[in-house]
Amino acid sequence: MLSVAGSDSGGGAGIQADLRVFSLLGVWGMSAITAVTAQNSMGVQHVQLVPPAVVSMQMDSVLDDIGQDAVKSGMLPSREHVETVARKLVEYAVKNVVVDPVMVAKGGAALCDEGARQAFRTSLIPVALVVTPNVPEAEVLSLITIRTVNDMREAAHRIHSLGAQAVLVKGGHLREQSAHDSSITDVLYDGTQFTEFSGVRYNTKNTHGTGCTLSSAIAAYLAKGHGIHDAVAKARRFVEKAVQYSFPLGKGHGPTNAWAATTRGGERREP
Repeated sequence: MLSVAGSDSGGGAGIQADLRVFSLLGVWGMSAITAVTAQNSMGVQHVQLVPPAVVSMQMDSVLDDIGQDAVKSGMLPSREHVETVARKLVEYAVKNVVVDPVMVAKGGAALCDEGARQAFRTSLIPVALVVTPNVPEAEVLSLITIRTVNDMREAAHRIHSLGAQAVLVKGGHLREQSAHDSSITDVLYDGTQFTEFSGVRYNTKNTHGTGCTLSSAIAAYLAKGHGIHDAVAKARRFVEKAVQYSFPLGKGHGPTNAWAATTRGGERREP
């Protein structure tokens, strides 16, 4: 498993979260770092970009020697980063590509520029097996406003038309859901049918790294040979436990607790 993403010095998201999930799910984790961030539970204090040429060399080093069963992309801060990663995925004929179009950090800091947002649509989504945007990201990619589950379905359809084989629009940010019930609905579209996955909305602010954890788990299950629907279902159960047993590390948004997802009964485990 290769993750192409940014580094989170607080350990809650990014490369650190990805490698944690890979290990817990029994796959060998490799990394190509796109940016080094100074961040913690309170937010992002600084971002230092890794030159796209260096990202390319990192990908060459591991893909040429070790190979891959799946690749997951996370924070890609510029058009050049997105296009570089897309070229490498094509060059190495990667089939199981999970694109997490990371655009904004939990604390609100922008993690990619406008050029990157456009390049997601034109370069990276067309090579993806599955794209996993949250509602704000799906709005950017689909160019529509999302207020309902039907809007999520329309957004998934539009993003699929950009070339992805499947799109999972995550409903955690959906205002309609958060205002009226305690559940979360995600919508998966595979080009033929829509599948809705519903789960519990836990009343916690400690959700840092939720998107990274989900996309990494999907990629890990794909690498182990599961089909897309089964991979999404298993990954959602993994994340639900990780959020249920999340913990208040730091003064702001604490992290999801990926260890809990692999323990019997989901009992809480802390570092």
